[in-house]
Amino acid sequence: MLFSGYDTGPWFDELFQPGGTPRPEAAELVHAIEALPPGGFERLQETANAALVNLGITFNVYSDGAGIERVLPFDIVPRIVTASEWERIERGLQQRIYALNCFIDDVYHDGKILSDGVVPRELVLSAPAYREACVGLNPPRGIWCHITGTDLVRDGDGQVYVLEDNLRCPSGVSYVLENRRLMKRTFPGLFSSSHVRPVDDYASRLLETLSALASREEAPEVAVLTPGVYNSAYFEHSYLAQQMGVELVEGRDLVVDDDTLYMRTTRGLERVDVLYRRIDDDFLDPTVFRPDSMLGVPGLMNAYRRGRVALANAPGTGIADDKAIYAYVPEIVRYYTGEDAILPNVPTYLCWRESDLDYVVHHMDELVVKPTNESGGYGMIVGPHATAEEREEFVRRVRANPRNYIAQPVLALSRAPVIVDDHFEGRHVDLRPYILYGEEIYVLPGGLTRVALRKGSLVVNSSQGGGSKDTWVLSGDAA
Repeated sequence: MLFSGYDTGPWFDELFQPGGTPRPEAAELVHAIEALPPGGFERLQETANAALVNLGITFNVYSDGAGIERVLPFDIVPRIVTASEWERIERGLQQRIYALNCFIDDVYHDGKILSDGVVPRELVLSAPAYREACVGLNPPRGIWCHITGTDLVRDGDGQVYVLEDNLRCPSGVSYVLENRRLMKRTFPGLFSSSHVRPVDDYASRLLETLSALASREEAPEVAVLTPGVYNSAYFEHSYLAQQMGVELVEGRDLVVDDDTLYMRTTRGLERVDVLYRRIDDDFLDPTVFRPDSMLGVPGLMNAYRRGRVALANAPGTGIADDKAIYAYVPEIVRYYTGEDAILPNVPTYLCWRESDLDYVVHHMDELVVKPTNESGGYGMIVGPHATAEEREEFVRRVRANPRNYIAQPVLALSRAPVIVDDHFEGRHVDLRPYILYGEEIYVLPGGLTRVALRKGSLVVNSSQGGGSKDTWVLSGDAA
């Protein structure tokens, strides 16, 4: 009995109720796993691990050396989300992305939300992701954030919170799609009987979203711009290009002539109408942003301004996922929609405020402190798990650059079971759904459930030892 002795502990467990009874939506899954013969589940997990290696589903880890490739650990016990809970999450994400898109457009045009004092002007203008070159830009259809990955967490009270917004180059959706393919092969009967909502059409929806941005209606040419093979998400870049049936290009493959973007091919230059760029703003165009960039395309921004090429996401979107701006998203939602935010934020202290800074400095042992523009779990400190020396060093960092840091309470992140040797143990998880903003705002049903595989860890990022699970959104709630 693999679940024998499984301890839910004091945390909210995604599959089990307190006391160890499966949640109604997870009962069939738990029964199917426990009905396997001795060693059966372990063999299924080993088969899935081997499939990941054979498929080459990897990511690169910068911190361990140049371009070290690893297979993303995958646990085959899925996370299950009920239809009613997902309906609320979906509405909340649609509301949030709509408001953030309005915010970006406003910031780079009239700045009404700044003039009205809803978001401090100096906070926006001092953000590293604010791009003066984007002032006055008018992206096709007024959409700036075409692809978003929003990180959600569940606290011990069962409430789902938005932890952060990722509007620049959000990664991970390729693992969602491949995890699902593996799960269909692993539990085919169970998958069918559980009425899990599909995710297989993401690539076609993504292509449709991108193609709609083109100024040419007839056979627009879409390409994916990657920094190259040493980027941590290169597998995803090549995977999505292949799934959409479009070209994967690097900056050296592109040239701008007469404010029009072209791709070098064996047949000569071919026009590119839409570029799904997976490189940061800084590296897009050395004539506008970083002059030392070898990854971008000189003249690309001029072509964009002239409407000769569309970029997804639009340059400048990073202003909306600055973690200091994050603290104002409930007000941003209310300003542009007249509604309260459906999905709440995690309570956040802004260290640039003197009163917040004083609180953070004197409660460092109770808080998670994060830099406002880092990702991947880097540059942060989990106060209760840090040494006194580490906390003192972080106090010095925060005092030296308070604009660059926020702090949040340590949440009792929900857990889900993972296989450990011959039994299950609970590990903390979060969820990153993916949102496409086209004719309508589409939320992929599910997303990437990331798992902190290290016992007791709250850091789910793959670069910090995290793994992933498939996320099953049910089409109807269990009786």
